[in-house]
Amino acid sequence: MSPTARPKNDNFLRALLRQPVDYTPVWLMRQAGRYLPEYNETRRRAGSFLQLCKNPQMACEVTLQPLSRFELDAAILFSDILTVPDAMGLGLYFAEGEGPKFERPLREEWAIRDLTAPDPNVHLRYVMDAVAEIRRALHGSVPLIGFSGSPWTLACYMVEGGSGSPTDYRTVKTMLYDRPDLLHHILDVTTTAVIDYLNAQIASGAQAVMIFDSWGGVLSHAAYREFSLTYMQRIVAGLTRVADGERVPSIVFTKGGGQWIESIADIGCDAVGLDWTTDLGDARRRIGDRVALQGNFDPMGMFAAPEKVAAEACRVLDSYAADPAEARTAGGHVFNLGHGISQFTPPDTVKILVDTVHSHSRRASAQG
Repeated sequence: MSPTARPKNDNFLRALLRQPVDYTPVWLMRQAGRYLPEYNETRRRAGSFLQLCKNPQMACEVTLQPLSRFELDAAILFSDILTVPDAMGLGLYFAEGEGPKFERPLREEWAIRDLTAPDPNVHLRYVMDAVAEIRRALHGSVPLIGFSGSPWTLACYMVEGGSGSPTDYRTVKTMLYDRPDLLHHILDVTTTAVIDYLNAQIASGAQAVMIFDSWGGVLSHAAYREFSLTYMQRIVAGLTRVADGERVPSIVFTKGGGQWIESIADIGCDAVGLDWTTDLGDARRRIGDRVALQGNFDPMGMFAAPEKVAAEACRVLDSYAADPAEARTAGGHVFNLGHGISQFTPPDTVKILVDTVHSHSRRASAQG
């Protein structure tokens, strides 16, 4: 099989390219994770989260686990956005109960000036091996998504030193306002690293790629454009767009970025990811047919009663439609959560969500 051959279920790819689909495709951010008991068992066998990420066979195993339970329309590479700064020499480790940390955060000017982009086929070979192994294991069933963090999001961790989700971003924002030249250097090197990293994933078999700008929403309007959007635009422009005759779509997701979706749509990506704070219908009216949209069920909605989860899924689907009777086979919408799934989510609820998305979008299509 060609490493980029079109999968049997290509609804996800067609939706990203705004082509006709059989139903609204669905996948979930962080769909291979701690809410699944089988994932926890594999992670236990691996010894640690980082060892799991760096073992291609185990990374493949956990990538496929949610697809064995649910009728998902895409697989996403199991990895972590911080593998890139780890390959830059910052010394990634995970403290129990505290999230990711770096042994050598970027605080000194000399360290920032010495920062270089790693060769993904050398320093991140284990990721490329995992991508290739997952593609083989999927047997052409559904597409495989590759991903990276955005330069700004990676810089937040690299400068703050990790510790999970930064709270006030004081260190990196002080650098932004006081020494923007240093932050721009970090972002410039990291942008080169991300372009190389995503293109290596595509060469290894990823059929779509996503940029996670998890912390873009904490920036001011002017700072977002200068320190996040500009660099993501460079990444999109540098991506391999066609591999083995097939288009490789790109998704850009800024959490908390609803006010900037028109600007994100203009950077050349194929789809804009939305969190739950932005109405899908409003986003569609604002963007028109420039790009597809991905989102945007509130992850905390997954803890409601089953019938409420199903009703909310239908509401999200209906909010995308121009009118309630519109057929959704036109493409342009990928159903997802507005951010990563919680580790406490009941797996049975995920099945309800996925099945509801498929059945409701098929029914609406038939009625339309």
